[in-house]
Amino acid sequence: MNVVTVRDTRLSVAERPIPVPGPGQVLVRVLRAGICGSDLHVRHDADTSADVAAEVGYPDFMRRSDEVVLGHEFTGEIVAYGPGCRARWKPGGRVVSLPLIRIDGAVHMIGLSTHAPGGFAEYMLTDEDALMPVPANVDPDLAVLTEPLAVAHHAVRMSGLRRTDPAVVVGCGPIGLAVILLLRAAGVRHIVASDPSRPRRELASRCGAHVVVDPATDPPWDRLGDGPAIVRNAPDYYRTGLEAMHTLRGVPFLPWRPVMRAAKRFGAGPRGPVVFECVGRPGVIEDIVTHTPFLSTVVIVGVCMRPDTFRPTMAINKELRLRFSFCYDPADIADTLRMIARGRLNPRPLISRVIGLPEVPAAFDTLADAREAKILIDPSR
Repeated sequence: MNVVTVRDTRLSVAERPIPVPGPGQVLVRVLRAGICGSDLHVRHDADTSADVAAEVGYPDFMRRSDEVVLGHEFTGEIVAYGPGCRARWKPGGRVVSLPLIRIDGAVHMIGLSTHAPGGFAEYMLTDEDALMPVPANVDPDLAVLTEPLAVAHHAVRMSGLRRTDPAVVVGCGPIGLAVILLLRAAGVRHIVASDPSRPRRELASRCGAHVVVDPATDPPWDRLGDGPAIVRNAPDYYRTGLEAMHTLRGVPFLPWRPVMRAAKRFGAGPRGPVVFECVGRPGVIEDIVTHTPFLSTVVIVGVCMRPDTFRPTMAINKELRLRFSFCYDPADIADTLRMIARGRLNPRPLISRVIGLPEVPAAFDTLADAREAKILIDPSR
């Protein structure tokens, strides 16, 4: 079979034997695979990711000198089961999967390890327990986007955002666009998207952003709309407490302290926007911390590969909440696939084009162009 490998930054089309599924594994014919921003990063900087992965207990993440079949975003059809499988779905059934596989008792990351070749291939192995069936009405071009959209679904879900909270998406590359799609699916009423690239701003509008800005001339913090009271400076923040005390103490015999606590629990009082950092470059977190209003929630979704700094004292003074979002859980994958199948989520605007395996090396070079969003691979081409 044909595959695309990477080694020392060089992408090559190669031939490998069709793999044989082991215990608990399934052989899948790949229908579509997606090129992820993480694939672009590890092509040039795998060692940095491998060092961090080793620190958190996974020593088998790919390194630059390894030859690896990339591709952790994929959809395919079942060909054969290995020993000990439950065989819940018939051969020919279409599936998506968590990009994880068990081999000899160890768990490996598909498409990011020499132990687990990925979806840039005609066939690949998956873990039976990681599979999820794709409904018949879902186009493979959309099914393959389940994994990256699940990343965005996880970030939106963990943010604690309410429909009435203004949302700001900083960076409108593929992950930022996915976050916009999930915010619209969640019914968020005011989404501000910020990116210096005109083509990406146009894509953000197509994905559902209500306001799209070039941050060089139109700061997103000035376009937060008429949501909950936005606090932009320390005196106004301090004033909210005094004014609340004045109001509550004006009511005879009112126990102001429990009333104030109850009001807070139900969302009364000032509340900042929810900001999604989807750039992943040094300096972006500090810029957000400096300029976002008081009481903002900042969710870090972009993967910054280099050390970075921000001023904790600024975040403390504004009482910001910083959350760091990593991937998803199985329910996020299932939820996302269900939303696609039911039409609540239409990721088609993300798709730039569909290519064959021989075109993959050139596609990696052109993905730096801001006009490209998501390039899909059809190994049968």
